[in-house]
This record gives sequence, structure tokens and C-alpha cells, in this order.
Amino acid sequence: MKTTRLRVAGLALAVAMLAGCATVQNPTKEDPLEGFNRTIFTFNDTVDKYAVKPVAKGYVFITPQPVRDSVTNFFSNIGDVYIAANNLMQLKIADGVSDIMRIVINTVFGVGGLFDVATLAKLPKHDNDFGLTLGHYGVPAGPYLVLPLFGPSTVRDGVGIVGNYFINPLTYVKPDSLSWALYGVNLINTRANLLNASDVLEGAALDKYSFVRNAYLQRRRYLLSEGSASTGLPDYGNEAPLPKYEDVDGGAAAPAAGAPAAGAAKPVPASAPEAASGAGTGGAAGEAGAAQPASRTEAPPTVPAGQIVPPAHFGYPSLRLR
Repeated sequence: MKTTRLRVAGLALAVAMLAGCATVQNPTKEDPLEGFNRTIFTFNDTVDKYAVKPVAKGYVFITPQPVRDSVTNFFSNIGDVYIAANNLMQLKIADGVSDIMRIVINTVFGVGGLFDVATLAKLPKHDNDFGLTLGHYGVPAGPYLVLPLFGPSTVRDGVGIVGNYFINPLTYVKPDSLSWALYGVNLINTRANLLNASDVLEGAALDKYSFVRNAYLQRRRYLLSEGSASTGLPDYGNEAPLPKYEDVDGGAAAPAAGAPAAGAAKPVPASAPEAASGAGTGGAAGEAGAAQPASRTEAPPTVPAGQIVPPAHFGYPSLRLR
């Protein structure tokens, strides 16, 4: 009976894969297999909707939050093992050593990884896998590919899944039943942590397949480039500094090169004839002109009384209220 069910399930999957080979009218360059991928995506979404997601909700309902956090920390500590291995394979020695220190600290002081002590010790958590290692050494990503039960991937990342399996310490847990049980707990716990995100996705995305595909490909490019400017993000590192404005409140002018210090009386702007006559009268006339109050037309600009004016001590010129 069990063999018959397996055959029926395999036949159904084969029919679905053949149906997915139908061509799409406008396939994108990164997703030439969109017809096939959409079929597998629908299959995975159905399995998640009727099997994985209900179990994850039940897990959240019966498991307290501190226990779920400890389970997450435990599997995260195990994940640091293959993250460290991939960092070392990519010759990122500093990151690899940091990952090894995280493993040691969380295993010894975090009760086998149930508590994330390394993060409290300011050791960063990295993200790496064998697919990124292949990309680091120039292996192209290949077409976008949705794998049954594994979800979004590419041809390169699909090969990387095999590498991750052999690097993951859970693979070598004996007996095999315990190893697969740990994989299952990790799957349900991960799905439980993503319940809110999936609800937002289902409510916001008009085409969930395209949204997941674009998000996955952009995320992988970002990880492979280590967040460099090649990802298309703007670079604000070399932007010119903002100009400085001195305090001009109360008639104080901004000091210039060779001008008197702040707090001196504000000079009155003169017209061209007045400036010429002032230049010929000597220093006394100049001082008298400097002591005169500013004309009404040269007063600081005004704004309505109810409008907020930025204070001068934050680097902006203040304005007098009417």
C-alpha cells in the first residue's frame, strides 16, 4: 500500500514537472525556465500551506517564546560551523576565526548554544554557504531555479546545497533517524520564525512568485559582493561636507578672513557712491558708518509667528519672528 502511494505521488510530481515545461511568453534573462519554476513554486506553496505552516503554527502555540529562542540559537550555533568553513575556503581568515570564536563561546558559555553569548560579546554573525563560495571563485549563477521542497535557488546554489549538506554537522549525527529529526525541528522552527513575514508577503505581493524570485536574486548578489557599490546602491562615503553657518542672530555677522571676531557690530552695506566717499574720509568715517544700525531692507528675513524656525546653534541661520 505504501509503495503504491509513493508511485502515485511520484507520478503526480512528474506530471506537474512536465506541465511546467510550458513556455512563458516573455521569459526574463535570469529566469528562462519560468514555466517550470512556477509549477514547482505552486507545488511548494501548496505543501507549505497544508502541511508545514499548520505544524509551525501549532509549534508556536504550544512552545513558549524563550524555548523557541533557545532552539533558534542552538541551530544558529551549528550553522556557524559551515559558515566558518566557507569563510575559510574563501580565504576570509578574520571572518572565519571570528566564527570559530562564536562557536566556542556559545558552546561553552551558552550551554551548548542555547544562549547567544557571542553576540553579547560583540562578535558579528556572518552569512555564508557553499553556493557563495562557488560564486567567490567565479562560478556563474546560471538560471533561476525553484527546487521541490527547497524553494528558490539557482543552478550554482543548487549544487551548493549538496556541499552544505556534507559540511553541516547535523549530517553526521547518529543514528540517522536522530539526524533527520533534527533537520525536521530546524525546518519547523525556521518556518515558525517566518510566519509574520509570510503573512505580510501574501497580503502585499500581487505576484508572489516574481516577488520571491527578485528578492532572492538581489539578496544573493548582495551577499556575493559583500555589500559593495556593485550592487547598485548609492555610495555616500565621499560626499562633500555641508557648509557651516555661523550665528547671525542679533545682528552678528559671520566672521570672514581678516574680519573682526564674532560679536562686533554688523557693517551697513553701502551703495557705490557712498562706498567711494567713505573710502576717502578716513578711518573715522568708516567707524561711524560701521556703528550705524542696519537699514530696514537689510533686516533678517521674517516668517509667520506660528512657523517653526531652526535654532542657530544647530548650524542653521535663525530667523526673527514677525
